[in-house]
Amino acid sequence: MGQFGIGQPMRRLEDARFLTGGGQYVDDIQQPGALRSYVLRSPYAHAQIVNIDTTAARAMPGVLGVFTAEDLAVDGIGDLLCQIPMTSKDGAKIIMPGHPVLARERVRHVGDPVAFVVAETLAQAKDAAEAIEVDYADLPAVTDTAAAIDPAAPQVWPEAPGNVSLDWELGDSEATAAGIAKAAHVTHLEIVNNRLIVNSLEPRGALGDYDAETEHFTLHTPTQGVHHLKTQLAAEVFHLPEDHFTVRTPDVGGGFGMKVFLYPEYVMVLWASRRLGRPVRWTGERSESFLSDSQGRDHVTRAELGLDADGRFLALRLSTTANMGAYLSSFSPFIPTGCYVVMCSGLYAIPAVYGEVKCVFSNTVPVDAYRGAGRPEAAYLVERLVNAAARETGLAPDEIRRRNFVPPAAMPYKTATGLTYDSGNFTALMEQAQARIGWADRDSRRTTAKAAGKLHGIGLSCYVEQCGSSTKEDARVALDADGGVTVYVGTQTNGQGHHTAYAQILNEKLDLAPELVRVRQGDSDELAYGSGTGGSRSLIMGGGAISAAADNVIEKARHVAGHLLEAAEADIEFRDGSFAVVGTDRRLTLAAVAKATHDGTDLPDEMQGPIDELARYRGPSMTFPNGCHACEVEIDPETGQVQIMRYVVVDDFGKLVNPLLAAGQVHGGTAQGIGQALLEHTQYDPDSGQLLSGSLMDYCLPRADNLPAIELTMVEDTPCTTNPMGVKGAGEAGSIGACAAVINAVIDALSPLGISHIDMPATPERVWRAIHDARA
Repeated sequence: MGQFGIGQPMRRLEDARFLTGGGQYVDDIQQPGALRSYVLRSPYAHAQIVNIDTTAARAMPGVLGVFTAEDLAVDGIGDLLCQIPMTSKDGAKIIMPGHPVLARERVRHVGDPVAFVVAETLAQAKDAAEAIEVDYADLPAVTDTAAAIDPAAPQVWPEAPGNVSLDWELGDSEATAAGIAKAAHVTHLEIVNNRLIVNSLEPRGALGDYDAETEHFTLHTPTQGVHHLKTQLAAEVFHLPEDHFTVRTPDVGGGFGMKVFLYPEYVMVLWASRRLGRPVRWTGERSESFLSDSQGRDHVTRAELGLDADGRFLALRLSTTANMGAYLSSFSPFIPTGCYVVMCSGLYAIPAVYGEVKCVFSNTVPVDAYRGAGRPEAAYLVERLVNAAARETGLAPDEIRRRNFVPPAAMPYKTATGLTYDSGNFTALMEQAQARIGWADRDSRRTTAKAAGKLHGIGLSCYVEQCGSSTKEDARVALDADGGVTVYVGTQTNGQGHHTAYAQILNEKLDLAPELVRVRQGDSDELAYGSGTGGSRSLIMGGGAISAAADNVIEKARHVAGHLLEAAEADIEFRDGSFAVVGTDRRLTLAAVAKATHDGTDLPDEMQGPIDELARYRGPSMTFPNGCHACEVEIDPETGQVQIMRYVVVDDFGKLVNPLLAAGQVHGGTAQGIGQALLEHTQYDPDSGQLLSGSLMDYCLPRADNLPAIELTMVEDTPCTTNPMGVKGAGEAGSIGACAAVINAVIDALSPLGISHIDMPATPERVWRAIHDARA
């Protein structure tokens, strides 16, 4: 392990640039002559558009265009389409109406884009938007997830009876029913996984430019990968060849899944630029983010867990209603199906699992992937269910888990949902977490808290997630004249520290100092293909592609070194950044080879020119990071306030490339999980469909005083066996384990009052009401 190689806790190379004001975000990009734009959005959750009159708005000072769906139709602009065609359990195809760029005939949620105004200044665009007269005919709306499938509920789409887009299943229903039928005990649980608003630090934005001479569109926008957007814009929206489009992403201020997707504003800035002959900029405001960014979670689930007389799991059955919002976003139906139900075996050897999911429309903002994307929902369900089963059977929470964990000797283990876990020692992680948090003497702390008038609780959550990818990723490594390299890779950093991690991989491969590694991401012209960042895949897939491309560079450079050293290529070895003739002291540094190829000195024609190698990495299978969260809380029964006293995490991420980066990811993800468990509550008015939690005055994000110190241990005893680096992924793990740990601790604290259930978020009001009702 070198000073800058794999395994070292290097500080982020990116930080000096950001801390000294060198970051460049989309809103920082200056384009001469750029116009400003503003979106007029629907104030209704569901309404017919009777008429739109833009006459007055078009005549206002500085206004160059006021556009509606009719203008787009003339140019044949296509809808935004869901990218995941799926099939219901009866064989019927998923119902997935297109998402109009601007609303046609009807609006379906508050914030639906109705008109797009372009002017010389933002103030002029906003003034003109106020002058647009829209005649709406208000229609009944449905926002609640469970209510959406009520036969009497308003219909969001006429082609989706009962508001059901997809009725999906996974698993063996007969075997699961048989397992539950023969169970000595069956635990039943109904839970809500609350809807979340993403709130990335940097709002969405877009800068579109059209070159009429070359008929080429250029879009600058913060994404989690440019290539998918380029393909969608070309094939589905503008119906043009892909070589008419360039998508570029500079620095990104957080994504969390929300910035993966194509949004209407991105289409509009490009189309308007072509229409008006000037670049067009749109920058989202925080209030718009609440009404237009994809949101997360929003499940209602009923589940049953069957156990034998010894407390061993026999079968798990679940039925989930998942809210899709008014439109299907890019990957939305896959999140509560292929990302969620497949993980509902958890870390346990459950012989039979069956899950059914109804994906339903409602008059709300569309829902899609949010940090963890289905896996937090699965872990929350399973770990709440396991704790409930422990309570009902009289087993301790750790003991029931210990009896049912998949043992290390069973690896590789195929779950009842079809996944194959390659490695892990789940009992060891739980016991380490218990030791760290002082599980054995928790009763004494409960007594101390009681004497102070507080309720004390402690909760466990043992999680597993699938991440990485079994698809592909591209990378290019170009050898520069100074002996450094420029790396082009199809992933997209959103603040994770990609530059640092990739530099460490290349240090291991090429013995390069970090300052000699330049990383370029986010330009569809520089690399033909990329899968982007999401699902904790970047280190596994992007790192795998970079490693393979570096190997190609070594082989190409070995050929040149052989010529310069006048030795057979087979006699040349590469070690410690140099090529050497085996058995001699004749050697040539990689930097010398680089200089020679750039200069062309004394090289035959076939060796002339810089070395620039492309590699495509295909992930053989998913990886399965896992761990245990332990949370200790105290509750003030007079106010319902929950205070986290200690929080312990023990994680297995396989081989760690950079422990410091991994810890940062866990801390951030855990904070988001705690926020969901205790604070964040997306609230729609059930009658009007208005978003009541539509600002940071009403939607509570976690702050420093809500969060404890996170005591993190990362073990490397069980490296992943399915990729060359042995890594398992770490970007979303904190959010996956946190919710159940917190709520299990809250329920443990409330259990002396006879309270066995509470839904997220466990706000002071909700906790106080539960205590008040229990005492009544």
